[in-house]
Amino acid sequence: MKHIVMITGAGKGIGRAIALDFAKASRNIPEFEPLLVLVSRTLSDLESLASECTNLGTETVIHEADIAMTTQMDRIVAGTVERFGRIDCLVNNAGVGRFKDLGEFTMEDMHYTMSTNVKGTFFLTQSVFEIMRRQRSGHLFFITSVAAEKPFRSSALYCMSKFAQKGLVEVIRLHARECNVRVTNVMPGAVHTPMWGDVPDDMRRIMMLPEDISGPVVNTYLLPARTVTEELVFRPAGGDINE
Repeated sequence: MKHIVMITGAGKGIGRAIALDFAKASRNIPEFEPLLVLVSRTLSDLESLASECTNLGTETVIHEADIAMTTQMDRIVAGTVERFGRIDCLVNNAGVGRFKDLGEFTMEDMHYTMSTNVKGTFFLTQSVFEIMRRQRSGHLFFITSVAAEKPFRSSALYCMSKFAQKGLVEVIRLHARECNVRVTNVMPGAVHTPMWGDVPDDMRRIMMLPEDISGPVVNTYLLPARTVTEELVFRPAGGDINE
C-alpha cells in the first residue's frame, strides 16, 4: 500500500530535504512505498525536486500553491483524497518570517506572517485531520521552531506565530489520541535555509543543515503505528544563535 505524504513548503530548505529523505527511505526499505504530494509557491523548485524524487524511484504529484490561500489548499486536499483515497502524513513545513526591532513591524508584516504560519497552517491541518480521523490513522508533523517556546528579540511576529502553532499542536493532540493519529512537533533552532537570506560565513559554519532535521523526521514516521515521538528539538551544538 502506498503511503500518501503531503509536504508543504517542499521546494526549499527543510521541506525539500524531508521529501528527498522519504524518497531515499523507499530504496532502503522495500516494503515502504511513499507517494509524495509536494506543495510550494515556486513551480521551478517543485519540478526540480520531483525530478530528483523520480530518479530515486518515488512517485510525486506537485502543486504550485500558497497555503495562505485556503481555497487553493482545499482543492488540493480534496483532489488528493479523490485520486488516492487517503492522506497518511501531512508535514506542515511552509512558513515565513520577518525579523526587525519591535517598533519597526508593520500591519503588512503582521498579515504576511500570520496568513501563512497561523491561518494557513490551521485550516490545512483542520481539513487533513478530519480525513485522518475518519481513517483512524495518520501522522501530522508541525515544523515549528525553538521560537515556539523561547523569545528572540528581533522575532516578535515570528515567535508569536510559532507559539500559536505550538498551541494548535497541543490541542489537536488531544483529539488525535482518540483516533489513532500521531502528532509530532519538530522544533529546530538555526538551520541554514533561504529564509535567513545572506548569512556571514562564520554564522553559516555553526548553523545546522536541512538534512540534519529531515532524517529524524522520516525515521519518526517509520516508527510502528503504536508509537509516536511527540517532540523533536534540534539546536546547533553551540546553542541558539541571535539570543
